[in-house]
Amino acid sequence: MDKGRDAGQREDGTGDTPSSAATAGPQAPARPIDIFRPNAQTAPVVFASPHSGRNYTPDFVEQSCLDATALRRSEDAFVDQLFRRAPDFGAPLIRANFPRAYVDANREAYELDPRMFSGALPDYVVTRSPRIAAGLGTIARVVANGEEIYGHPLTFAEARRRIEDTHRPYHRALMGLIDDTRQAFGGCLLVDCHSMPSNVTGTRNDHPLGDIILGDCHGTAAAPAMTALAERLLRELGFSVTRNRPYAGGYTTRHYGRPRAGVHVLQIELNRALYLDEAAIAPKPEMAGIAARLDDFMAQLCAGARRLVLPEAAE
Repeated sequence: MDKGRDAGQREDGTGDTPSSAATAGPQAPARPIDIFRPNAQTAPVVFASPHSGRNYTPDFVEQSCLDATALRRSEDAFVDQLFRRAPDFGAPLIRANFPRAYVDANREAYELDPRMFSGALPDYVVTRSPRIAAGLGTIARVVANGEEIYGHPLTFAEARRRIEDTHRPYHRALMGLIDDTRQAFGGCLLVDCHSMPSNVTGTRNDHPLGDIILGDCHGTAAAPAMTALAERLLRELGFSVTRNRPYAGGYTTRHYGRPRAGVHVLQIELNRALYLDEAAIAPKPEMAGIAARLDDFMAQLCAGARRLVLPEAAE
C-alpha cells in the first residue's frame, strides 16, 4: 500500500451499496468508489479522479464489441496514482473505480444518446449536448478514438441501474467531502484530476498542447487568485501551463464551482506523453518523476489555498 494511503484511512463508498436487482446487463464493480482520507484534514482541498477507474468486469467486456485494451482508450490511466499522496498533505482523495467507458462520472447523471437505446427515454433525460453528439454521454457510445463500444442497443433499465449504482454514489460522496471541507474551513477547493491524449491540439493554429491545461470555466468556477496560484506553482515546477483551451472544465467543474459561495473548482488535464506509453497504456519510467513534482504541487497548493477559499476572496 502506498505511503499516502498508509497515512490515512480508506473508505469504499459502500454506504451506497450497488443494487442487487436482477437486471440484464453487466454489473457494476462491487466497490464503485474509494475515498482516501488523511488522519486529520488540515487543508481546505479535495482531490478527485473520476476517469481513472480500471475495474472492467468480465460481463461488461463481453457485452462490448471491443476488447479490454480498446475499452481503456478513454481512461485517464493511472491519474489516481499520480495524485495518490494527497492525504499526506492533509487533503482527501476520491476516485471512481468504475471505468469511464461504463459510466462517465464527469457528466450529468442522465445525459444519454437516444440512438443507443431500444426504446424511448424518459422526459427528464438530456438527449442533446455537444458531449452526446461526440458519443461521450454519461454512457458513452464510443471510446476516445471513435470506436463503437456496443454492437447492439441497450435498454434504459440497464442505463438507470448503472447510473444509480455508480454515478450517484460518486457524486453523493464528492458532495459530502465538499460540504465537510467548507464547514471546517469556510470554503473548499476541489481539484478535478484528468489526463489528455498527447495528439490533441489547441484551438488556435493547431499548436500542440503543453504539459498541463487548467480549466476554471473561463474564470467562473474558481476565484482568479486560486487559478493563478495553481498556475504559478505548476510553472515553478517546470510544467508548461495553459488555461481553458480546449478543456475549460466538464460537468464537475461547472456544477460545483461557486466561488462566491466559497467552493472553487479547478480541472487539471495532464498530457499523457509525460508519464504514459499511450499505445501500451503502461507507465513510462518518467512517471515517478512526474509524480514527485505533483507531490510538490499538492503540498504547496494545500498550504496556500486556505486564505483563498473564503467567499470574500472571490470578490
